[in-house]
Amino acid sequence: MSTPDGIDRTDQEHEEGEIGPVSAAALAHEEKQIRGAEQWDDRYRSTDLVWGAPPDPWIVEQVTVLPPGRALDVGSGEGRHALWLATRAWDVTAVDYSRVGLDKAATVAARQPRTVRARLHWTALDVTVDPIPNEPYDLALWAYVHPDPEDRAAAIAKVARALAPGGLFLLVAHERADAHPDLPTFGAAELSAALPEDMVVEHVEWRESDPHHGTGVDLAVRARRRRD
Repeated sequence: MSTPDGIDRTDQEHEEGEIGPVSAAALAHEEKQIRGAEQWDDRYRSTDLVWGAPPDPWIVEQVTVLPPGRALDVGSGEGRHALWLATRAWDVTAVDYSRVGLDKAATVAARQPRTVRARLHWTALDVTVDPIPNEPYDLALWAYVHPDPEDRAAAIAKVARALAPGGLFLLVAHERADAHPDLPTFGAAELSAALPEDMVVEHVEWRESDPHHGTGVDLAVRARRRRD
């Protein structure tokens, strides 16, 4: 159910008795996901804007030359990329498992004109387990989303398959994060292996991490879904 602020807060419910008993491993995995969302809720509550308001410069560089269309912002957090896209006529589905982050994003977006707000669709979901809504998309952003290794490949593939033919997948992630040694970082080879066969990697580069993330090395990748 969508509320007046535009955030879909429909709870995911399991219908007991129809799918059989849940395994201990599945329960442990679900508990881990809940703890992860709660940790991000706490982090977003702790400060004004965790990542700052401006969008990532590499994403700006890649998107500015594109005609507006439909975009998926994975791990949108406080909405810095989604809001920037919406002000440039993109229709954006912004997904995150932190409801606090989405609430903050909706609050920031409330200052924008009605036409901009109408292009923003804040949706609470976990990309590692939940289906992608409202596909297909012309653009998918994956900015600093670091699922656990056992969940990552399937999530990346799911997002790539949500693209329309010719759709663009832009990913920025930590390949090395000095300030966060426990962060499950990943590299270009793992990303390439996770992408479906109809995705073509067009560009890969490495850069120093954004100051908001501490010192380290970031990976930036542009891939496109084939049209045929």
